[in-house]
Amino acid sequence: MPTHYFVSTFASCLGTGLVAVATGYAVAALGAVLKSIHGPAQLPGAGDRVLPPVSVLKPLHGAEPRLYENLRGFCQQAHPNYQLIFGVREPQDPAIAVVHRLRAEFPQLAIDLVVDPHVHGANLKVSNLLNMLPLARHDWLVLADSDISVPADYLSRVTAPLADPGVGIVTCLYYGVPQAGFWSRLGCLFIDDWFAPSVRLSHTFGSTRFAFGSTITLRRETLQSIGGFEILRDTLADDFWLGELTRQAGLRTVLSDLVVGTEVSETRLTELWAHELRWLRTIRAIAPGGFAMSFVCFTWPVSLCGLALAPSMLNVWLAVVAGSARIAQFFLSRGARRPAIPWYEVLLTPFRDLLLVLEWAVALTSWRVKWRGQVLHARKDGPIRYP
Repeated sequence: MPTHYFVSTFASCLGTGLVAVATGYAVAALGAVLKSIHGPAQLPGAGDRVLPPVSVLKPLHGAEPRLYENLRGFCQQAHPNYQLIFGVREPQDPAIAVVHRLRAEFPQLAIDLVVDPHVHGANLKVSNLLNMLPLARHDWLVLADSDISVPADYLSRVTAPLADPGVGIVTCLYYGVPQAGFWSRLGCLFIDDWFAPSVRLSHTFGSTRFAFGSTITLRRETLQSIGGFEILRDTLADDFWLGELTRQAGLRTVLSDLVVGTEVSETRLTELWAHELRWLRTIRAIAPGGFAMSFVCFTWPVSLCGLALAPSMLNVWLAVVAGSARIAQFFLSRGARRPAIPWYEVLLTPFRDLLLVLEWAVALTSWRVKWRGQVLHARKDGPIRYP
């Protein structure tokens, strides 16, 4: 048979396959988002439990956008007994003034501040945590990034699952809270329209191989049993490895029903590109198979590429289904989030997908990542293994 016949057949099969997998993912992700929205509001009996006291560790670095407002949310918790520990490396860090302001505003709270320049390893956040941990008074620990916004029942909800001794950590998904500007809103779509639905879908199929810096709740004994923060001092994805090590110890990871907010403050394409490239290269290092298959999440460009290769009526209808599922997912997520976002941002999703495709391709070319002034390599990321 002529060569062009084989080429044409291959292109047709490839095109149909691309449209089919893009549609399948879009519909499945929509189902996972629907399930999360209409699932149980809280664990059975969680509100009736007597909750032990909690120490909250929050590493800080610089004057981040809305730092005061976000930290203030942690000072307004309904939990009956908790301690806040803030940590910085430099005595000139502007975050110190925010902590002093909160201390003056909430004198009844146990608020501790650690200023310690001691560096334990390549990961400066983990070094900060190592310096802060000795001040923790309680055996239930909550780790939360500095840019997280939370409701008043946050601590009660994220600590409740620890009453089950089989639970190792509790973690939270998050939605983007944009600052002013186009690139910030595009960054929110990375989180809300790509990252969160993919986690929801994997969780629907039983995977708990994740942990997010937005929130990690665990017992002190669990932390000690896996080697403490010391074992994470040279990791890039410290939050992931904290969860992974507890899972390897036979303990479960719980994804809380609570979704917290995270600030997305990038104002330029270069800032957004560097941030998302770091995320993608980190994902590539810790989950290479998942990263390789993540192209199916890029609904618009994958569907259009499939249509270009195999422009049949079947593929047109599949692409319409895929696009409709993505639009429905956008509006469902929009309704579930506290900060209102304009409806017309749905028009940005094709551009968002195209940018993701480019970032995904570039992420394959190197392991180099930039994080808060440091240049790190993600390829051999993992905890220190002591003999």
